Amino acid sequence: MGQPACRDKEAGNLSPANVVNPGLWEGRINLITKEKKSQQIAELSEKFSRSKAVVLTEYKGLTVAELARLRRLLKEAGAEYKVFKNTMVNIAAKGTPIESAKDFFAGPTGIAFGFDDPIAAAKKILEYAEKNDKFKVKSGVIEGRFCSLDDIKSMSRLPSRSILLGMLAGAFQSPLSKLAGALNATVLQFAYALESLKNKKSL
Repeated sequence: MGQPACRDKEAGNLSPANVVNPGLWEGRINLITKEKKSQQIAELSEKFSRSKAVVLTEYKGLTVAELARLRRLLKEAGAEYKVFKNTMVNIAAKGTPIESAKDFFAGPTGIAFGFDDPIAAAKKILEYAEKNDKFKVKSGVIEGRFCSLDDIKSMSRLPSRSILLGMLAGAFQSPLSKLAGALNATVLQFAYALESLKNKKSL
């Protein structure tokens, strides 16, 4: 019989230097790595399915403090920001609307997830990009539609969801002439963003 593997006195765990069968140790490490990757892909898939807005960005050069500020800013809009490896993004995006942005799964990729109001999330991410030259917005998928940077900018000009609901609520208590005006204003602003999307697709 072989000698039992020694344990690291401080860590209390088997150390690779003391394991009789190195192959067994490597196999265990590989299994843990695969399980971790699977968990991360499952987490990313869940975020994709819940998000009304997914915005791909490049964060290269940002400090830890700058990333923390970005996360706080997005939290105000019911959104969050996380960094994933592009290989995992590719796997999680397959068969979903997010796959339409696969050409942008390259380089350092940070993802903003907007869970509540897609317009508010777009506004916050662009607001941060305007103040930090190191932070770049690549593209995104908003409510199932692929959006270029210009499309996201167009979407960000729309009122937030809460403001739109307030406009409609107020309109229903107004005379018909005011109601028509409020509805037309809302439709025109939505039309501006949708027209931008349509022109982009026709190019």
